[in-house]
Amino acid sequence: MTGAPHGLSRRRFALTATLLAAGCAAPHQGTGRPGDPIVLTLLSHYASGELKAALQGPVDEWNATHDRVKVRTKAVEFNDLLTTFMVRQAAGQGADILQPYCLWNGQLVRAGVLRPAPPEDAAEITRGYGAAAVGSASVGGKVYGYPTEAQTYALYYNKRLLQESGITRPPRTWRELEDTAYRTTRRDRYGNTLVQGFGLSTYDDSTTVGQTLALLNAAGGSFVSGDGRRTAIDSPAGRAVLDLEHRLVNRGASEPGVNVYKAFQSGQVAMVISAGWWTGSLKSQMGAAYRDVAVAPVPVPELGDKPATLATGFMLGVNASSQHPREAWEFLRWLNTERVGVGKGATVTRMSALQVSVGSLTGRADDMRTLLGKGGDPNLLPFLDALGYAVPEPNVPGAQQAKSLLRKNVEALWTGQQSVDESLRTIRRQVDQEVSRSW
Repeated sequence: MTGAPHGLSRRRFALTATLLAAGCAAPHQGTGRPGDPIVLTLLSHYASGELKAALQGPVDEWNATHDRVKVRTKAVEFNDLLTTFMVRQAAGQGADILQPYCLWNGQLVRAGVLRPAPPEDAAEITRGYGAAAVGSASVGGKVYGYPTEAQTYALYYNKRLLQESGITRPPRTWRELEDTAYRTTRRDRYGNTLVQGFGLSTYDDSTTVGQTLALLNAAGGSFVSGDGRRTAIDSPAGRAVLDLEHRLVNRGASEPGVNVYKAFQSGQVAMVISAGWWTGSLKSQMGAAYRDVAVAPVPVPELGDKPATLATGFMLGVNASSQHPREAWEFLRWLNTERVGVGKGATVTRMSALQVSVGSLTGRADDMRTLLGKGGDPNLLPFLDALGYAVPEPNVPGAQQAKSLLRKNVEALWTGQQSVDESLRTIRRQVDQEVSRSW
């Protein structure tokens, strides 16, 4: 297709044309007078299944109890969410309330899409959520929304596979991680891998970049410098992470071409680092075999090192071009701060109840302990503990492209196309160019 805007794939350009031509009509927004309520639109990626139903529940509750302001939900698949935000904004048809992946916040703020939270909301968010969640929802020191999903990374492992290899506890250090990975790796007599000791996988961002950044943070390193203008992965910590991953692949403990999500569920992977959202999927899809799954903190290089991991997430914020920002923040305050009973005198916010109902967490640790202490899955507790020490994903304006570049180069390392030195040099050159241009 000719004439596609720079940076948009053919698929996304087609989506852009469709939205502008027909599917992006501005919703009716009333005046607020009796009989003509204000209608706010909320655009998210909760497009189907239990996520859609979970969000619709409190929205229906709001609409049933508020006459002056109504909320209408709209959703697109996650892969189309950022493009939809940008296209609708350019067409003057943006939704009032947005639920972006926090990685995009710098880009959305720079493009004039997000409105800073009012002082009272910013104070409530800073006070009520963990530091990682607040950091994810902030850009340049300003808070832009209420954190919703809060995802931290930890080590999933198969207890049965470890026990069959004579290992009685999950690894705590990188040396133990390697030893466990090699001992649990199994092959048939023809050399075909039956069990991977550690699941490095090129399947998606979470299994490539997420694992790498969780290990990088555990080593005391960082992907982007504090001022957001350059990459910081070309460091002793970054080299140590890539060396570790390179050894695991070269020694046959990891096979990057395998879809780790399917392989772990079928007992073909002993360990993998992933985010807490996966817990709910494993529980529902593995059936009785889920009893073999356990979770531990991400191993650190040496015993006594300070724990750290990666935190990612989403938030709900208000469009800078919304005609009804006061009403939008009113709804978000109701959804994210008002408390509802969950039995025996305990209360939590509606958003916390929503997230736990779909196997996720919010950054409100007090809510999470209340909910998980009432018969919740114990495998979520390490992710909850990690809220206290996780490092938020960098969300500078060029963050999405920087993440894509990191993934490309890490996968080139895993598949033998680049050495560790080549990967570090290429990441530094490409990411530095991207984040410096974005500012």
